[in-house]
Amino acid sequence: MNTRSGAEIVMASLVRQGVDTIFGYPGGVVLPLYDEMLNWPQVKHVLVRHEQCAAHMADGYARATGKVGVCLATSGPGATNLVTGIATAMMDSIPMVALTGNVNSWAIGTDAFQETDIQGITIPITKHNYLVQNVADLPHVLEEAFYLANSGRKGPVLVDIPKDVFTALTGADFPNEVQRRGYKPSADLNPLSFQRAAHLLKEAKKPIVIAGAGVIWSDTSDALRELAEKCDLPVISTLLGLGNIDRNDTRSLGMMGMHGEFVGTRAVQEADLVIGIGMRWDDRLTGKVNGFAPKAKLIHFDIDPSEFSKVVETEVVVPGDLAKSLPEFVANADSKTNAEWWTEIRAWQRANPIVVPDDKKFVARHVLHKLNELTNADAYVSTDVGQHQMWTAQLYKFRNPYQLLTSGGLGTMGFGFPAAMGAAFAHPGKEVWAVVGDGGFQMTLQELQTAVENNLDVKICLINNGFLGMVRQWQEMFYDNRQSHVSMGSPDYGKLAEAYGVTFFRCSSRDEVEDTIQRARKAKGPVLCEFLVEMEENVFPMIAAGKSNDDIITDPLLKQHELVEAGK
Repeated sequence: MNTRSGAEIVMASLVRQGVDTIFGYPGGVVLPLYDEMLNWPQVKHVLVRHEQCAAHMADGYARATGKVGVCLATSGPGATNLVTGIATAMMDSIPMVALTGNVNSWAIGTDAFQETDIQGITIPITKHNYLVQNVADLPHVLEEAFYLANSGRKGPVLVDIPKDVFTALTGADFPNEVQRRGYKPSADLNPLSFQRAAHLLKEAKKPIVIAGAGVIWSDTSDALRELAEKCDLPVISTLLGLGNIDRNDTRSLGMMGMHGEFVGTRAVQEADLVIGIGMRWDDRLTGKVNGFAPKAKLIHFDIDPSEFSKVVETEVVVPGDLAKSLPEFVANADSKTNAEWWTEIRAWQRANPIVVPDDKKFVARHVLHKLNELTNADAYVSTDVGQHQMWTAQLYKFRNPYQLLTSGGLGTMGFGFPAAMGAAFAHPGKEVWAVVGDGGFQMTLQELQTAVENNLDVKICLINNGFLGMVRQWQEMFYDNRQSHVSMGSPDYGKLAEAYGVTFFRCSSRDEVEDTIQRARKAKGPVLCEFLVEMEENVFPMIAAGKSNDDIITDPLLKQHELVEAGK
């Protein structure tokens, strides 16, 4: 019988799963695996500078490819440093396998050096997790981990492996197929659901679609576009769903909700039918739940039945994998949106655009508007969380699935730069931008060294306004402008870039924006562009937390442009 060590089994599993890149940081208990890694040159290991960034890079790799991202950390603090990244992936249903080492199995429970119950810690933030105490179980566990991460509603899976399991030998082989008792990735299709949904659509006078990231992960963007064309339906994308339909499509209304475009938010409030596809009725989208879409019946397509009527009451639920259910619905749908509904929608759209100021002030919107224009909305774009994230969602006209990488559910500052690096590792030669704020960037900027060592072609668009911008905006609007600990100091980013060996450009006026972005696009390797923008710019539209979507605060600039809100 041929025997292999646990470490060899881990590497063989990665190759079996088609993993070409993993992100990690070594430590004592994972040294057997790092030693074995030298025998597997087909798997690239990226040495990060902080384990949280290993998780974010694996997450970004997954979001940009649709494949499972893999991160690796040692026991104790190494494993716990992954937690924020794992939680980020869990909230957004991102396929990830996190591998952690642990102390020898016979020492577990003794408070040994760098021992932590990472399995217990991550139970609430993983789709499933394992502590492998017998090397013979390892081949099956690893196959099952990848299967669970990338099937059904996707999500992160953690495999914790004690040091002696890495070194132990076994003749156990990988299973030919994986089945887990009680686990069914998706429900069977229900013909009655399609009939009821098609009937509601045919009867509707003012239908609208809200499409989420489920469309992207199920590879059904073509089916969504076909549905929109066949039935002439307006389509809203959730934040994580941006790119599921080309934003330049005339039927696309962009994002709705707290900082979404006025037209989509207003249209949902006036609709008589809302079709939710692969989305979860997030609170930033619905606003005050009992005020959401008050005139509409709701249809909900989702692979996860636990989402049905969890937030909003639904008239018809359509369970199952969108790869099967959405094309089936398209085949059943037989309706055309009436012209009067589109007339209303276009009026709201004309009267309430996302405004890019034309005065002499230099604001963040100028930068993102120009970035969209110069890249032809065709780059991979990641963001941190805050004002710049919302301006990116509003102004960057994502054309394809997998283009946007952003932390939607957890709202993780520091995510943007390492996630962009994950995308750049996944797509060498493609244009990748990290749009970050001065707050979030300072949380993970140490990865500049990782980018330099790998000569990674990633561009950083640093929006530096000297504030934690979104928090400052809330304090201005809801706390009588009592600014408490939101002024954000920064290092001299030019000197910082020089210290790391990163190409650097600084821009402090509107006239320099185009030249700065174009020079960054032509430069090779990592590039840091610092845009010194107006300090107190606010994001509009806005719906205050706990308010109804009817309570939209529109951009004061609309009045300056002599535009009148429609329907008021």
